[in-house]
Amino acid sequence: MTLPPFPFRLGTTSYIVPDDILPNVRFLADKVQDIELVLFEVDDGTNNLPSVETVAEMQVLAAAHGLSYTVHLPLDLRLGADEDLRHPSLVKAQRVIERTRALAPFAYVLHLDGREERCQTDPQVLARWQQNSIRALRQAAAWADDPALLAVENLEGYPLDFWEPVFAQIPVSRCVDIGHLWLDGRDPLTYLQRALPTTRVIHLHGIGTRDHQSLRHADPAALDAVLAALLHADYRGVLTLEIFGEEDFHTSIQALNASRQRLAAGGDLWAKA
Repeated sequence: MTLPPFPFRLGTTSYIVPDDILPNVRFLADKVQDIELVLFEVDDGTNNLPSVETVAEMQVLAAAHGLSYTVHLPLDLRLGADEDLRHPSLVKAQRVIERTRALAPFAYVLHLDGREERCQTDPQVLARWQQNSIRALRQAAAWADDPALLAVENLEGYPLDFWEPVFAQIPVSRCVDIGHLWLDGRDPLTYLQRALPTTRVIHLHGIGTRDHQSLRHADPAALDAVLAALLHADYRGVLTLEIFGEEDFHTSIQALNASRQRLAAGGDLWAKA
């Protein structure tokens, strides 16, 4: 059975083979439609921020293969003490955005740091965190030229509605991490139904001895339910297999294709189109 291509852009991370970013882009260029540039640390010393020359070659590869890039900012975004806009997370975000601008990223994926506030019941504390987060996002959006390019990711261990007051006040996008929802024992379908209209990126990974492992660790029924929801919604953003390692990449692709085959065999109208 020949199945139609996915409507979304299928991607994975820039750390599939044990090498730097550019060799990974070369390896993945004919295998995916998007590559998530995972930038762990960007300091004045050793870092993995791509050079100007590397960015130029990545542009050439993108044009030749129809690639897009998503960029994962290296630190959880927040303001510093006294609402300082020069907090290290913002300084590093600016450097990353400016260095990767030439790649015209499909999205900048980021976390909002609310570890100290996520269990708060004091409305004043929560309101202050929300306003500080909005200020930080507005600053990052000015660098990116469009708040919709900022995709705020849901994190494990947080209430599902924690970011909603922020989303209501600034038109950023969402990055829905399905693996984080599975890790917390949540049903992702309810969250997806609410989030998909503003979702630019979806992260998908299995939960084995830890998260961010191959989709072969995902429950097939749960994976089928997520894929069916995305296909029926005609989701057109990026779906990133957020895993690290060549074996996990290949087995995740196999698991995703097996899920699509099961949906088709079960009478899914999209899969048989």
